[in-house]
Amino acid sequence: MKEIVVQNDLAEAKRPEKLILDEIREQGYGENSAFAIKLALEEAVTNAFRHGNAANPDKRIIVRYEVTETHVQIEVEDEGCGFNPESVPDPTLPENIDRPHGRGIMLMRAYLDVVEYHKGGCAVRMVMNRKE
Repeated sequence: MKEIVVQNDLAEAKRPEKLILDEIREQGYGENSAFAIKLALEEAVTNAFRHGNAANPDKRIIVRYEVTETHVQIEVEDEGCGFNPESVPDPTLPENIDRPHGRGIMLMRAYLDVVEYHKGGCAVRMVMNRKE
């Protein structure tokens, strides 16, 4: 797996996204796959920045990834306290429909084959198997 460490800055966090998307396209994945990976990676990095690292510029975000002809695997890790992903309210329930947050994990799970949390919620591992 390749590893990129970036400062806890959303602009800086675009660097791994570009590298991963370039590799996906080089491997011949289609635009639907690129969209799914881009969306999931943006959500995971944004969660690491805002929630995990609490927007602290002294903390880092670590992105590990592997792009093969059969799958894409990405891990995003922050330096925060972690969280329980099951504690995130279901955004499809009527009482949560108007909430401006809480849909990222649901979207990641909808587009990818595997979304699992490790290290007490400080790391997320995402896998998309090739479909096209």
